[in-house]
Amino acid sequence: MGSVGFWLGTRRMRQLRKEELHELVTERLQRLDRRFTGGRRAIVELLIDAGHPVTIRDIGEMRPGLARSSVYRNLVDLEQAGVVRRIAVDDEFSRYELAEDLTEHHHHLLCVKCGKVIDMASPAPLERELDQAVREVSKAEGFLVASHRVDVLGVCASCRSAGYG
Repeated sequence: MGSVGFWLGTRRMRQLRKEELHELVTERLQRLDRRFTGGRRAIVELLIDAGHPVTIRDIGEMRPGLARSSVYRNLVDLEQAGVVRRIAVDDEFSRYELAEDLTEHHHHLLCVKCGKVIDMASPAPLERELDQAVREVSKAEGFLVASHRVDVLGVCASCRSAGYG
């Protein structure tokens, strides 16, 4: 594998080689006294290949050799290590993607009917305005901002076509 960054679906991956990504994952897991096992590696590779947030069911369909209970435990460990981010519309719908610091900053459109998650990049001027507004409100509250994310709740086109919303 060369030194060129790789692509994550429609989003461009941070300029990381896969080896570098795997090294970062290994380091983050080691901080929690966990190893980068074959199952965890398979999940990380699946998230790279998928290019969009996936459910545990999606992972089972894409990697049928992985037991669902193992997938769940590995996702919890990867989330605790800061490798994976869980996106939840509500308690019924959860999807997983690589952590934003491993890909690039984006927001989500979340369907409240089917749980679909659509990645959404915002234009740079809007992102600057949003960042400034968040910092101003946070400063007034004495809150130190690490980052921000916006989840827009609504009804996707498929659900709207089916008569929902």
